[in-house]
Amino acid sequence: MLKHFISKVCGKFLFAPRIMICIPSRVTEVEKKAVIDAASQAGARRVYLIEEPIAAAIGAGIDISKPCGNMVVDIGGGTTDIAVISLGGSVVNTSLKVAGDKLDEAIVKYIKKKHNIMIGERTAEDLKVNIGCVYPKIQDAEMDIRGRDLITGLPKTVTIRSSEMLEALIEPAMMIVDAVHSVLEKTPPELAADISDKGIYMTGGGCLVDGLDKLLQEKLGINVMIAQDTVSCVALGTGKALDNLDALEGKGK
Repeated sequence: MLKHFISKVCGKFLFAPRIMICIPSRVTEVEKKAVIDAASQAGARRVYLIEEPIAAAIGAGIDISKPCGNMVVDIGGGTTDIAVISLGGSVVNTSLKVAGDKLDEAIVKYIKKKHNIMIGERTAEDLKVNIGCVYPKIQDAEMDIRGRDLITGLPKTVTIRSSEMLEALIEPAMMIVDAVHSVLEKTPPELAADISDKGIYMTGGGCLVDGLDKLLQEKLGINVMIAQDTVSCVALGTGKALDNLDALEGKGK
């Protein structure tokens, strides 16, 4: 797969390219080496690794080189990465496997339990995008879905409300909130004060679930902002970091 992406971007190259790969905050040295080896075998001349929250912060336009603290919560498909960044590196970080995919799973389980209907991941994602929420809505939205009735085995259509989505999604959403709270508790006081003044930046497609920013803001008492072009923040940040490799020399393998 890596070979395919490299050839798609570079075409038939005369010289092996330099590659930068995003990794979750809490990967082990063994996992880092596996990523580097895979990229090298795929044709990379040199491989650089960058933590996802740092790439997300760069992509969101945050100046991470200053000595002040910035907190980034990057919610992707498989992992949520939370980091407090200062002087170009992460001071406190964590990574949990609760993100967009887990929210979809929670919807599938909820619909199965409450309506006795089995739906697929694509339908669950449609529900999450269209009427999903983790904070009470002023107006209850609804959406018709089709699934397989577990009693009769036949297709069945039901109407799902956003209030039901709140019930389905609140548990995994609170796991993310608790993880952010835990990182804040471990943050040095001066950097925590900076975060309190500046707010928390959210990136990644998972942060677009309706009300997640409001939930975080209510539970933590800190202003929460969703970055512009949030889905592409990590990719854009990785590209910018690759353009400024001088600052990252020594981190490559």
